[in-house]
Parts: sequence; C-alpha cells; structure tokens
Amino acid sequence: MARDHTPSRRRARVAAAASAAALTLAGSALAELPAQAAGKPKGHDVSSHQKNVNWDRARSKGARFVYVKATESTNYRNPYFAQQYNGARDRGIIRGAYHFALPDRSSGRTQAAYFVRNGGGWTRDGRTLPPALDIEYNPYSAKKKCYGMSRAKLVSWIDSFSDEVLRRTGRRPVIYTNYTWWKKCTGNSGAFAGNHALWLAHYARTAGPLPRGWSYWTFWQYANKGGLPGDQNLFNGSQAQLERFARG
Repeated sequence: MARDHTPSRRRARVAAAASAAALTLAGSALAELPAQAAGKPKGHDVSSHQKNVNWDRARSKGARFVYVKATESTNYRNPYFAQQYNGARDRGIIRGAYHFALPDRSSGRTQAAYFVRNGGGWTRDGRTLPPALDIEYNPYSAKKKCYGMSRAKLVSWIDSFSDEVLRRTGRRPVIYTNYTWWKKCTGNSGAFAGNHALWLAHYARTAGPLPRGWSYWTFWQYANKGGLPGDQNLFNGSQAQLERFARG
C-alpha cells in the first residue's frame, strides 16, 4: 500500500525506491481481474491519496468492501478518514480501518492503542470489518527493509499489536503483508495463521505462495490500480460470507 503523508525529500526518494522494489517483488499491476475473481466480492483500499472518494460511483463499479487507512506509527492520521470510512458505509459498502506499522518507532501495544483511538475500532454490525495491520517493507530506509529488527523481535511486535487490538476491540487484526517480506523479515513465521485472517498482497494472475501456516487468503490485493479507487482487492468467499466475517 502507498504511504500517504508527505515525507522529507530524502525520505521521498527512499520511499520511491522501496515502492518500486516491492512492486518488482510482487509482480506487475494487472489491468484485468484475475481468473480467481469469479463470484467473489470486489473491494479496494484507500488512503489520503484518494482524497474525497465518490462512493456512489465506487458502489456502481462493484465495490462491496473497502479498507481505509486510519493511522501510521503514532503521529499520523489520515485527514480524509471520516469521509472515506463513513461515506463507504453510508453507501452500503462494508468498511474497515487499517494501520501502517512502523515497528522501529514504538511498541506494538503503543501503536495499536493509537490506531484504535483514531478509527481502528470494530462493532458487530455486519458492516464493519475487523481492524487490519499493514506490515511490509520499510518505506523510509532501503537498507533497513525489516526496520533494523530481528525476526524474533518483529514477531514479538506483531504479537503485541494483535493482543492490544484484541483487548480493545474484541477482534484479532487482519494481517496485510506480502510473502517475500514475511519470509525475509519474520522467518516465515507461522505464529499467527491460527487466529488471524490473511490479507495477501501479490500483483499477479494468481495469489502465489502463502506465508507459513495459512492455507488460504481472506483478502487478496491483486493490483495497485483498476476500476475502483486505490488498490484492488478480492474477498475469498461469497457476499454472505463477507457479511458473516464482518459480524465476527
């Protein structure tokens, strides 16, 4: 996913390089829906890059769910969050919030608390997806793609984030990542597969390999552009199953 605040020029150059590397690893963006899309609800994810989203148009284009960026680290909130998050629900689109993790900045517990306070909550209304943790390549340092942290420390950080989200919302977070980063930076940990839904980023005609322990993806981000605003996603099930997943 794209980071959506304005870094310094140096950070911008690093972020651009990191984004290019991530796209190369994940594959090229697709112009068409992959074959696996048949019968699956279409969705997308947005951040401040998309600004005020036209939700009537998104709905007419097939959007049935959306994840909205809420926060990053503990010092950034998406200024368009309310329009995006509430606007989607007002148009009958199931919505959820995600947090972009910067594990080298503060603890998982601290970032989870900030996230939940600033939009990362959950309610059992059937229209709200569980909170999501976006953890991937460090956009601010090409040399520290794993944030300068050991695999064990990153796994511990994710665990701490998850526990705090569960404590505050009653749901475990969905984990957004890509296979290459997960393998490199967590040692392909299987510690979360048993109780965390997987949101897999892989820009190709198939979802590709899954991180250890997961036997299927719940969400698949298959392209960074398409008919819906932002990144393009699928839910691995029917519309009724999507609604049940939202309800918990």
